[in-house]
Parts: sequence; C-alpha cells; structure tokens
Amino acid sequence: MSEKPERHSFTVGEAEAGERLDRYLAQQLAPMSRSRVKTLIKQGHARLAGRTIEEPNSRVKSGERIEFAVPPAEPAIPKGEAIPLDIHFEDDQILVLDKPAGLVVHPAAGNWSGTLVNALIAHCGDSLSGIGGVKRPGIVHRLDKATSGLMVVAKTDRAHQGLAKAFAERGKKGALERRYQALVWGVPSPAKGRIDGAIGRKAEQRQKMAVVATGGKPAVTHYRVLETFGDGVASLVECKLETGRTHQIRVHMAHIGHPLIGDPVYGAGYKSKATALPYKIGEAIQALDRQALHAAKLRLTHPVSGEKLGFESPLPGDIARVLEALKDL
Repeated sequence: MSEKPERHSFTVGEAEAGERLDRYLAQQLAPMSRSRVKTLIKQGHARLAGRTIEEPNSRVKSGERIEFAVPPAEPAIPKGEAIPLDIHFEDDQILVLDKPAGLVVHPAAGNWSGTLVNALIAHCGDSLSGIGGVKRPGIVHRLDKATSGLMVVAKTDRAHQGLAKAFAERGKKGALERRYQALVWGVPSPAKGRIDGAIGRKAEQRQKMAVVATGGKPAVTHYRVLETFGDGVASLVECKLETGRTHQIRVHMAHIGHPLIGDPVYGAGYKSKATALPYKIGEAIQALDRQALHAAKLRLTHPVSGEKLGFESPLPGDIARVLEALKDL
C-alpha cells in the first residue's frame, strides 16, 4: 500500500499577515526548504477555504486557515517495469519507438512508475545513457503524456551527445527533422505558413503556456494544411518544429485561432462546437479524450554511424476514427 501524504493545517497570525505563502509555509514546516515548499504549492498541494492555491507568491491574511499536504518521499532511482514497447529501430547506440498516448516519458511527482523510462530500464538494462540523470536515462527529447508518436532514445553517452547536438540545432544542418500531424478546428489561412511567437507561462495560470510579448522563449512552427473537412469545420495539418518549447504546437495553433481538436487546455472553448456536430463525429471526439496530435515522421542522422534514417508512424486508431468521421461532413 502506498504511503499517504502528511497533512498540515495552519492558521495565519496577525504578525504573519502579508507574508508570501511559500515563505510562511517554509517557516511552519522547517527544516523543509522553501524551494521544496514552492514546488509543492505549484503542484497544487496548498488549499485555502477548499480552494487550491498554486501561486507561491500569494500573500497570506490574518485568520486564514491554510491546508498543506506533503507527499511521501519518492525513491531516488526509477525501477524497470515490463511495459510493452513499439520499437521501430534498435542497435547498440539508439532506439526509435512509437510512444502511445497516455504514457508519461519520465518519472516526476505523481508519476514515479509506469513511465517510458521505467519501460526502457527494463528493456535496455544498464546500457542506457546516463547523461539525462537517474530520472531521465536515455531521454533526449520528450512528448506530452497525451501526444503519441515517434521518439528516439540514446543508449550510450556518445549517442546522447550526438542527438542532443542535433536537437539543439533543430535540423538546421539537416541532421534531424520532426513532423507532426494534428486535427484542428477550422482551416488555417494561408494554407501554408510560419508561426513565430515567443512562448512563456501565463501570468495568471502558471500551468498553462501562451504566446507572450515579454519573458518568453523564441518559438517557430511551420504548418501546412493536408486536408479539410466540411465547410471549413476542421482540417488535418502537418506541423514542423523549428524550436521545441513546451506545448508548442498546441499553443501556436490556438494562437492563430485553430486549436487542436480534443485539447482540454487550449481548445476547451470548442467543446460546444463538438457537441453541435453529427453524433458520429461527436462520439469519436469524446472517445479521443486527448489532443489530436501525433509525431508522425522522424528523420535523423545516426549519431555514431552517420547513416541517414527515416521513420513514419500512421495516425493511431483514436485520431484516425475522428478523421474518418469528419470525412462524412
């Protein structure tokens, strides 16, 4: 049985009023570090009057009662787990696989087991590159939990260094190319374009990314429309990344007014549009239960042998069913 979190409850005194939430809790929970407290607040472990507070810089008020849950310590090193892997290519240096939607790439708070890293440890043993650290052995890049598709993993430090360089260059020298397919609401115009917008965290919703005017990281996405459905209801779009920011495709497509179908974060406002469509389409979208995004193509130069490699992955069943249903419009 897994350990339960330690639950604490504090009432703010007059002398403490106006203090930052993270500083106040760190003082109450000494010797716990303020950075640890700050992380836990951002993860939603602090509550006030039944409401979750995720801003460490929130100011506490006299008389407020704050509840704080401290999860049990996690093991330092992930354990191997016999999770099936859909492998497209493998040698003694790298491994290319097709990640299914729902599989977290590496362990983190709340997802210590059942991740791709756990599966890789079981499959590769001690041969994985250690450059990524104990929580991310072999991981050079990642896909969101709900995004499916092709990934490359480094099995040696030499391969990791070569792949990391290729990802840092973002294919500018031809060593790497990644293309995604996405089902989006509406039809982007022009049918082929470049989205250039710095991405950073939203000030009022730190768990959500957005195109921002200041403080963001440069981000560029190239897109082209592959197929349209109905009278501009939706389209199948191919996206090529020039940079690799968190939620980049999801944020950029939403920014130009065409969020991904099924996206619960950046396309939530389109739920009513889905329910207004014919039953077969609405049913397929509801069954999707994630953003319709798939890493469909991967081209790379082998980091050790120099061989040119190319891989393609067809749309998985859940996205393919939405696409087929849209064709009836």
